[in-house]
Amino acid sequence: MKKPKVIFLDAVGTLFGVKGSVGTVYSQIAQEFGVVVAPEILNKHFFKSFKAAPPSIFLDTDIQDIPQREFDWWRSIALKTFEGAGVLQEFSDFSAFFGELYIHFGTAEPWFVYPDVSLALVNWRRLGVELGVLSNFDSRLYSVLQSLGLRDYFKSITISTQVRTAKPDPQIFNIALQSHHCSPEDAWHIGDSITDDYHGAIKAGMRGIWINRQQNY
Repeated sequence: MKKPKVIFLDAVGTLFGVKGSVGTVYSQIAQEFGVVVAPEILNKHFFKSFKAAPPSIFLDTDIQDIPQREFDWWRSIALKTFEGAGVLQEFSDFSAFFGELYIHFGTAEPWFVYPDVSLALVNWRRLGVELGVLSNFDSRLYSVLQSLGLRDYFKSITISTQVRTAKPDPQIFNIALQSHHCSPEDAWHIGDSITDDYHGAIKAGMRGIWINRQQNY
């Protein structure tokens, strides 16, 4: 098999994951604000709210205003999560709670790097393959990668909120390819979503590789 010029990797669910679950983290921080709710309940309502949210692509926004739009987008999801769990009214200051939650997810604390990642990155780099991150996350990805010790492996970081297009749209793959002056047929993209990562990459003319972190189909 021909060696790729570039390998792009998805971030959450591919390079690193959430310790426990999103519901666990939400529950722990909510408890600091005097609100007690089971992680399983929050997890269920988080994924429901997350799936119902519009894409985080802010076409009408100046680049300097995007971090605020990202914050507001996630705040709406958190609000609906706690509303769905029936405990929203128990917060005396939801804004203060969410501010802390949002900052927390921009640190290393809630994340863990999958055990196969570091060795793979070292080996690919040793082979002379360029590496890039291609993610539908947000600007906090820079600080997360830095704090997890992954930032220096990557020549490019392409984030949907900043380039105003998201996977599986071929446009985001093309923008990432341009960072490396690479043609689609010379690049691979690895990710945990069949739709966004695997089919998105193939549609863009790249080799798509699906990684199943959940161990279930």
